[in-house]
Amino acid sequence: MKKFIALLIVLAFVFVLSPVSFAQTAQKIAYVDLSRVFDEYNKTGDFDKVLEEKSVKYQKERNSKLEKIQEAERKLTLLKESERQKLQDQIQKNKDALLGFDRKNQTDLRKERDEKIREILLEIEGVVKSYAEKEKYDLILNDRVLIYGSKNIELTDIIVGILNKK
Repeated sequence: MKKFIALLIVLAFVFVLSPVSFAQTAQKIAYVDLSRVFDEYNKTGDFDKVLEEKSVKYQKERNSKLEKIQEAERKLTLLKESERQKLQDQIQKNKDALLGFDRKNQTDLRKERDEKIREILLEIEGVVKSYAEKEKYDLILNDRVLIYGSKNIELTDIIVGILNKK
């Protein structure tokens, strides 16, 4: 019986101290809305403008090549048979060149976009890591893995502010 009482006292003592020990091991956790950080980062907007300019330039050049093909196709009906075949061959070469031009430019634009996105995401990751180390966070999550996160532990505005000060 004395052993049983001693065991109850020990268990009560453990249960009383458990919240204290849990509080001492509590971790500092926060989350970041990565999509919003990416969208609100000035560098993302600047890159979007550069990419848009390149896209417009490409589209103008493409339209110019396409107009030349269409103009040549309109002339086909007016030509003699021997000249028509030469022009058809040239039109086909121009169409093939246009397809190659399209593929190359779309590939180049996609590759540049992917590289820049990767660069921006790595920069965001570096800022988050630096902030976490400075402020002694144990864990900072991307909001996409959360089911719920209190606004009290969201760091999105702080991270956007740090990025845009650079």
